[in-house]
Amino acid sequence: MKQGAFKGRLIAASYALAWWLVCRLPGSWGRWVFQQAGDIAWRRQGRGVGVLEANLRRVTGPEATGKELRALSRAAMASYARYWFEVFRLPVISRERLMAQTTCVAGEDTTLALLAAGRGVVLALPHMGNWDAAGAWIIAEGVPRFTTVAERLEPESLARRFFAFRESLGFEVLPATGGEVSRFGTLAQRLRDGGLVCLPSDRDITGSGIEVDFFGEKARMMGGPAALAVTTGAALMPVTLWFEGAGWGTHIHEEIPVPAEGSRRDKVLAMTQQVARVFEDGIRLHPEDWHMLQRVFVADLDLARLAAAEARGRGTGVGGDGPPGGSGDGAGELAGGKAALDGQAEGSGP
Repeated sequence: MKQGAFKGRLIAASYALAWWLVCRLPGSWGRWVFQQAGDIAWRRQGRGVGVLEANLRRVTGPEATGKELRALSRAAMASYARYWFEVFRLPVISRERLMAQTTCVAGEDTTLALLAAGRGVVLALPHMGNWDAAGAWIIAEGVPRFTTVAERLEPESLARRFFAFRESLGFEVLPATGGEVSRFGTLAQRLRDGGLVCLPSDRDITGSGIEVDFFGEKARMMGGPAALAVTTGAALMPVTLWFEGAGWGTHIHEEIPVPAEGSRRDKVLAMTQQVARVFEDGIRLHPEDWHMLQRVFVADLDLARLAAAEARGRGTGVGGDGPPGGSGDGAGELAGGKAALDGQAEGSGP
């Protein structure tokens, strides 16, 4: 067996064992183990922690001391470890606990009313707090199902396990890559049918995302949520999340309307920038709960790889700046929304 295949199987087996154990051990034991793992990872100062601190430096600004930044990154790793502990334990967290311990500052009634009236809703989320618990909570509140897109983890067995886990909670999960079906088209149809779509969008996963101003610098984010709203007429509502004591905090922000003037491209760009502004405010309030261990800011990106990704997008017809063409795999559509910037995605209107 090749070393890579063996490592993949070992990772998949480790996740399976963690799921089995965390759901059966006392919660306090599992929480302690994950806290220790998070602290060990922070102390090792690996690449992910270095990227996390670089991202948090943009949030705190240059006035924060090195000691303050280190304390914040340690708190962020503790928060991230808590996220993973809760993900593994989510199958045994009751609906009643989710409802009782989730505090929604605003937006829940508006979201449910829009869905009840038959209008689709796109919730754009940053990687904050526990977005899996938030998804389980909104289903507990009466949404029968929602659709999301997830990165395909390696190895494939691990990806299937995560997809099955989220689907068991009531999520419809579309893989971000692979397959013949357009993710953008499927999401657009769900929204036209009056459904709910939830998309993490504070990080570009394909290299063809939209450039926005974010904490005073240029960053790349997913333009798919805005492109879907422009294409289908669904309500685009940003969400911010955080940990609230032993529970969870959620703020579903007001709808970002489609601008009355400008081209489709202008509208998507403007709306994505507004989403970024909402994320900024939420992250500033709870920086320790922003679990961003990947590069977001243009200054940190590998420009050669970025150019190659954009070239691949142009080649498939879904990541370039022109109108859509070719089949592609939909990844560029979701990241930059570029297939919907200049023309109707999937050839149909709202």
